[in-house]
Amino acid sequence: MTYYYYKTNTWSGSSRPTEEIIEAMKFLSEKKNWRIVKLPNGYYQTEHKHVGCGCEPDGNCNRWQDITRRETIEAAEEAIDSSIDYYKKRLNLVEGPKVVKTFE
Repeated sequence: MTYYYYKTNTWSGSSRPTEEIIEAMKFLSEKKNWRIVKLPNGYYQTEHKHVGCGCEPDGNCNRWQDITRRETIEAAEEAIDSSIDYYKKRLNLVEGPKVVKTFE
């Protein structure tokens, strides 16, 4: 998340993220692109498919990017869910302000 925050914060030059970053956030906001693996030391590691690598035309990718490690599988899944929520909120911000009420 830090990389995307760095690239999209307001003081890095542009308040709107590039189309490449928007596509990456859309990709990362889908749970099907995430997995949890158990490491030999007993910890659980969250990983997501490598963003935009285009390994296979049908979407199957054998390249995974490790993100975080947790002690339990529940904590690992919670970390994935919070990452997905983060990317969805960022995508919502990209859409801009929404009219919630107008006056006559």
